[in-house]
Amino acid sequence: MIVSHRHRFIFVRTRKTAGTSVEIALSKFCGPADVITRDADDALRHQLGYPGPQNDGGIPLRSYTFSEWRRLLTRGERARFKNHTPAARIRALVGETVWREYYKFAIERNPWDKAISLYFWRTRAMNPRPPLLDFLRDVGARSLSNAHIYLIDGALAVDRMIEYDRLAEGLEHVRSRIGLAEPLALPRAKATHRAERTHYSELIGPAERAVIDAACAREIALFDYRFEGPPRGVDSRPD
Repeated sequence: MIVSHRHRFIFVRTRKTAGTSVEIALSKFCGPADVITRDADDALRHQLGYPGPQNDGGIPLRSYTFSEWRRLLTRGERARFKNHTPAARIRALVGETVWREYYKFAIERNPWDKAISLYFWRTRAMNPRPPLLDFLRDVGARSLSNAHIYLIDGALAVDRMIEYDRLAEGLEHVRSRIGLAEPLALPRAKATHRAERTHYSELIGPAERAVIDAACAREIALFDYRFEGPPRGVDSRPD
């Protein structure tokens, strides 16, 4: 998640939508006062010479939630902006003026494709991997769905929602809108955990689909997602 005061934008980062790659690419253009959250691939960002995590802990005590107060008092942990901080929480932390005036964008992905990506990521260290249905039931709706991240009171809270299937086109629109001097070059972050690329329709049966449909009902309705067979061609997007 990024709040850029230099370029007046807020990247609301969703799960399993190439968020790490996009955040790394955007961080190249960030200034010293911008907020950049921490990530497992910060070593890659450092290797590229881009700004790393910064200003993510400047949350005033008056803005702490109950759980944040509890962590502070029991563990001594200060609250931070996190990767997938929901839009409502970002708005509360940056203030109404910044939230209203900055350009806000996020990325969303076909929920069945997203669920398979999440499965391979979360089970990457397991051998054997658990059955897909068990995994889906265990992780729960909040991990399978992104809707709570970019909706506020049921309404879309960002100025542009980029379609994961048209990522390059969407990012170019955003780049032009926020005035970045050059196109975003996406690194292949977190791409090694899934060597094979079997289409989600060949992995998801009726029981698995029912779990995903229920968890992701809001985004399925909002973006009219369809459960479809594999397209032709090779998928080269970051996962």
